Amino acid sequence: MNGGLLVAGTTSDAGKSVVTAGICRWLVRQGVKVAPFKAQNMSLNSYVTREGAEIGRAQAMQAQACRVEPTAHMNPVLLKPGGERSSQVVLLGRPVGEMSARGYHGGRQQRLLGTVLDSLAELRASYDAVICEGAGSPAEINLRRTDIVNMGIARGAGLPVLVVGDIDRGGVFASFFGTVALLAPEDQALVAGFLVNKFRGEVSLLEPGLDMLHGLTGRRTYGVLPFRHGLGIDEEDGLRVSLRGTVRESVVAPPVGADVLRVAVCAVPLMSNFTDVDALAAEPGVVVRFVDRPEELADADLVIVPGTRGTVRALRWLRERGLAEAIARRAAEQRPVLGVCGGFQLLGEHIEDEVESRAGHVDGLGLLPVRVRFAREKTLARPVGEALGERVEGYEIHHGVAEATGGEPFLDGCRVGQTWGTHWHGSLESDGFRRAFLREVAAAAGRRFVPAPDTSFAALREEQLDRLGDLIEHHADTDALWRLIESGAPQGLPFIPPGAPA
Repeated sequence: MNGGLLVAGTTSDAGKSVVTAGICRWLVRQGVKVAPFKAQNMSLNSYVTREGAEIGRAQAMQAQACRVEPTAHMNPVLLKPGGERSSQVVLLGRPVGEMSARGYHGGRQQRLLGTVLDSLAELRASYDAVICEGAGSPAEINLRRTDIVNMGIARGAGLPVLVVGDIDRGGVFASFFGTVALLAPEDQALVAGFLVNKFRGEVSLLEPGLDMLHGLTGRRTYGVLPFRHGLGIDEEDGLRVSLRGTVRESVVAPPVGADVLRVAVCAVPLMSNFTDVDALAAEPGVVVRFVDRPEELADADLVIVPGTRGTVRALRWLRERGLAEAIARRAAEQRPVLGVCGGFQLLGEHIEDEVESRAGHVDGLGLLPVRVRFAREKTLARPVGEALGERVEGYEIHHGVAEATGGEPFLDGCRVGQTWGTHWHGSLESDGFRRAFLREVAAAAGRRFVPAPDTSFAALREEQLDRLGDLIEHHADTDALWRLIESGAPQGLPFIPPGAPA
């Protein structure tokens, strides 16, 4: 078997990442050697592979669904936004420069088609099947000429396309029909059919519409997935993350001790790797929320300043909103503060930045004895160490080089009192260390909080991925899906006018 499939969507956030991961987990449970692939990803939520390559975090999670190690070939192009109009371009795991959207879509993107097709061919030579994820919508007619992630990759590799639509948003039939009708005949020939996502209610009430859709397009629906809470994997955030009232989905369980712990995460601009707090949200009795006002820190037992693609910009934002003053006051009162990556850098004394913001010398918050200098070469690493008597694993993605001139060592950063700073993402996924850290936080906050002794973050991730596999196995036509992956799009699919504009 040397199969493949492109999972496209009617819109961004239609469920492509979840469906791709679900298909991958279903296939691997059938004994198929499978890999994920996304030609181009725009995200500030990234990960470092064992060989030191930076890829989208969603593809790393999809690789886990496949039970394989992620590699740079699974996401050959990663765009990391640095503002509304420019992004850092990461090619095969390494940054190659900053580029405006106009410059990228004006020619650079199309020149990368050969690179992404080579990566896909590399995976297809090593695996029985490769499940590819598209981006946005394949019917973005203004970008089709330079597309390398939707119909461009499907045409280049001869992949059948399954279009996912989020029915919870409404208008899914119009979205399915319109998506096909805006594609060129050659692209339409690869669109095999549809998958309805997030359906609430009785499927029999939907079936007449699916039959009419088949009559209008000549394409079948491969499944209707029910709405389920807590099925999201590590998102591709683009430039937007829901700030106020956001709580990561996790297993609901009562606290082990008498008190809960409240964690406030400062929703800084260009926030990166916000999934660092997922392991905290998975702990019974830990309440995590994202905040953007100083008064929201008042009842927090722990404040986290997360990673960011714009350290100097985040520092200015904290000061403008009064959050910087509130964080400094907490540190002076010995109330716990944790800075991660960019959040660690801005807790220091000063920053020299001629790379990211080009702002030169900037005073930090002065809460840690750390000096930061931005290097042109990006640090990409998978460190292993020890803290609080426990083994810790993490990953590093940063241009800032931090020099600690005092304090206690803490991972690669330092600690002063109850203010902690490190470049390590993912450290809280190490169960023993997370429990030890939460005990320290609870003691400093005066809370009778007790970490659950048996919470395994890795096991929870596996359960989540198995639920995605179950969703495909129980609610999709897996026999038809198997034929599609193995044999490609059915022959003789009809053309739906008007097609792509000239």
